[in-house]
Amino acid sequence: MISFPKNSCLLNNSRIEKENTTVILGGGLAGLSTGYVLANSGRPVVVLESDSVVGGLSKTIGYGRFRFDLGGHRFITKKEKIRYFVLDLLGGDFLAVPRKSKIYMRRKFFDYPLKPLNALFGLGIPPTLKAITDYSREKIKSFISHPVDVSLEDWVVSNFGRTMFNIYFKEYSEKVWGIECKRISKEWVSERIKGLSLGIAIKNAFFKFSGQEVDTLTDKFIYPLQGIGQISDTLRAKIEEENPVFTNTRVAEIHHEDFFVKSITAINCGQIYTIEGREFVSSIPLTNLLQMLTPHAPDGILEAASQLRYRDLVIVVIMLNRERVTDLTWMYLPEREIPLGRIHEPKNWSPRMAPEGKTHIVSEFFCFEGDTIWNLSDAELTTTTMKQLQSLGLVQKDEVIDSCVVRIPKAYPLLEVGYTEHCNKVLRYLKNFENLHISGRSGMFKYYNMDYAIESGIEAAENILGKQLFAKENESMTIGA
Repeated sequence: MISFPKNSCLLNNSRIEKENTTVILGGGLAGLSTGYVLANSGRPVVVLESDSVVGGLSKTIGYGRFRFDLGGHRFITKKEKIRYFVLDLLGGDFLAVPRKSKIYMRRKFFDYPLKPLNALFGLGIPPTLKAITDYSREKIKSFISHPVDVSLEDWVVSNFGRTMFNIYFKEYSEKVWGIECKRISKEWVSERIKGLSLGIAIKNAFFKFSGQEVDTLTDKFIYPLQGIGQISDTLRAKIEEENPVFTNTRVAEIHHEDFFVKSITAINCGQIYTIEGREFVSSIPLTNLLQMLTPHAPDGILEAASQLRYRDLVIVVIMLNRERVTDLTWMYLPEREIPLGRIHEPKNWSPRMAPEGKTHIVSEFFCFEGDTIWNLSDAELTTTTMKQLQSLGLVQKDEVIDSCVVRIPKAYPLLEVGYTEHCNKVLRYLKNFENLHISGRSGMFKYYNMDYAIESGIEAAENILGKQLFAKENESMTIGA
């Protein structure tokens, strides 16, 4: 059975008021970071989370004596401010984990990030020479005229060449996002592997550059001993020293007047509550936020929001009576005939994620809510996962102790070609609200890594603190006059 903390119910009155309170919608990394910074500055906050635990996608779930994240979540950052923020929270309770990932395709394993020698002997000399030729051709073309990149396909082909796109990017990207690469915006891939080219990958492989300037090549990452959710749990504990964090609390309506949020209506423990505040911060999915506004947003804004979609995720965890299966942090499975997209073994991230002598495999199915994968029963998903893991030669049926299935709606913003126009239209409208601040991956509809999500939450808090300080200074000037 999945273990969750006891539910936290609101007070037994239907109206909650507290002067100068900041009400935070969403208890993911962004919302919790906002709450922590404000609470640490002596400002009252209330955090509302619809799930039974905080953390959003960056939570760690306990299942018996096993622990697992919703997919492998590493913490890396080039931002010293965010690095110190997280390390201070963890207080030394973390590991520096060596990254070791592989791609499984054509019945062979390939190193990821790419190592040319591995690609050479894995794919054979002709495909490798073709890849290098295509890459060189694209580099020459870029000197003649700057490529116009719109889609993921455009960007990868102009940066890596057509052969590399077909071999390493096409199938996996389409599996992850559920649409053709021509429809996936270049913003996703250019941000995820910013600064990386085939040339850099070759240099990194042959000359052992550290890769520190390119996140994709980073060979170590920070990981909390108790799972990535330890960051969120610690933030919650710090906030709750003086302020409430309510889980199982669904926001139903956001009441506003003249672009000023007055209160929200929330449902918790079967009761309806009105919660007032001075400032409001939202890290909940942007599309949900628009639907909650009362009065409603203009039709044009609602139409723009309706064009924004999210990709959903199903996690299947197989617990095993075995010390270890692999020494990998991730294994990527790009080929269409394999329904799994990625797997990882939590024990390779931290030994505390599984009991001694036991291990578990976390498998990710990328899907849309309501599609065939999403609607499979837990038993069917477990059977499908086991069949695939057995065919890969990773596990045997008699090693299985237990299994667990978790469905995660709106896991990732789906960055389709043209999404920026719709997203910017919505965000420009919300910017009119004097006391509503937007943060986080789902809230801002951006494919943020953990460090950017945390940073966006900190920035929301700093904006509120600066705004309130400015208001107090003006008040003092008025009194003095």
